[in-house]
Amino acid sequence: MIPKPSICDLTATELARAIAGGELSSRDAVEAHLARIANLDPQLAAFVTVDAEGARRAADICDAAPTPMGPLHGVPMGIKDLTETGGLTTTYGSALFRDHVPAEDDLVVARLRRAGAIILGKTNTPEFGFGAVCSNRLRGPTRNPFDPALTSGGSSGGSAVAVAAGMVPLAHGADFGGSVRTPASFCDVASIRPTPGRIPSPRRPLGWDMLATHGFLARGVDDLERALSVCGGSDAHDPLSVGFVGDDRAIAGRHRIAVTPDFGVAPVACDVRARFANACEALARVADLVPSSPDCGGAIEAFRTLRAAHIANSYDDLLKTRRAELTPTVIWNIEAGAKLSAEDYLNAERRRTAIYRSFRGLFARADFLVAPAASVFPWPNEVSDVTAIDGTALETPIDYLAVTFIVSLVGFPVLTLPARRGTNELPFGIQIIAPPGCESRLFAFGRVIENELGFSHRWPPL
Repeated sequence: MIPKPSICDLTATELARAIAGGELSSRDAVEAHLARIANLDPQLAAFVTVDAEGARRAADICDAAPTPMGPLHGVPMGIKDLTETGGLTTTYGSALFRDHVPAEDDLVVARLRRAGAIILGKTNTPEFGFGAVCSNRLRGPTRNPFDPALTSGGSSGGSAVAVAAGMVPLAHGADFGGSVRTPASFCDVASIRPTPGRIPSPRRPLGWDMLATHGFLARGVDDLERALSVCGGSDAHDPLSVGFVGDDRAIAGRHRIAVTPDFGVAPVACDVRARFANACEALARVADLVPSSPDCGGAIEAFRTLRAAHIANSYDDLLKTRRAELTPTVIWNIEAGAKLSAEDYLNAERRRTAIYRSFRGLFARADFLVAPAASVFPWPNEVSDVTAIDGTALETPIDYLAVTFIVSLVGFPVLTLPARRGTNELPFGIQIIAPPGCESRLFAFGRVIENELGFSHRWPPL
């Protein structure tokens, strides 16, 4: 049997195998992780809601099952509090919804439960996911486990911290402009933002919207692949998922990697560029690297426009009726789209199309594209927004995310892994980007650099 103190050190894959093999019970796994939450979360604030009794009931059902329920049988998980969980409070990070209990699960949650996952609770997020610091009027700030004075990143900071600190081995996230990738980089964990449509969102009001996707955070590639395997598959009510096809054949021979610190347009701090250069030196041991980037001219402006339009469309009524109860960050985000015209929107879509085709052209001569997973290192929790990089002012509060939101703009899948770091260095991650539908290819390469280069999670000094 596995000693209880070491249960929280196991990955989701290791836990699932131990439970399926009878070395460990689901209840033991749940109790160990609940104890870790009770010990660490008062300081770190990764969870908005913890459902201890619900998790215990689910664990007992797993333990009574004659055979494993699925690939995540008995594995504790956290769900980002933007995603609905039936019978469990879902606040969207907003005091307006502090008592909101959905009647049923979002499809991604339902698929996780069917695979045997046990939901321990809901992880923290800024209000409606808008904010550089993972804090809201209900909970936070969610503190970085490597230095609690620093931010965990937005907006999946709760999930990143829960995974990094061993409160759960695997957590759900959602990524619009970098919301799984930035926290993963800040907290030394791995993440996957899959191709839009790979994980269906049948309740999404804008069915063809590919800017936001579900994703996952974990301490290793195997766990990300396992989670994606149980949540993928089409749904008739999600047009992006219907007829989803990817050219995911294995790559023979030595990999060819295009590398860029900034896509030619993104503001990126000098110290991040230096760490990225070190990471590229390591990558050169296992692949052929070529400095190269798609033509991303106009990408920042296009993303700003499309994001603002989507947010205004979704939340304008709330601004009109409940403005005094919203945070300033949410108000700014909604108002940014209020004056856009149809011409503005279509011009942004036109530019987006050209950038997508440039990405496609690059992948005709490279297997992967690698870039930093964040433009800056974590900053103090008291600072709400990144307004300048290396002394140069940014035009808007979201521009520090350009190094990630450019990839969101074109909808290519991204695996984020922690780069190697010195003892006193803050965590830093890299984005590994592949053509749409090529997640298996990403995972295969991710395992190579995890195992051969040590691009993997290291425990914080808890």
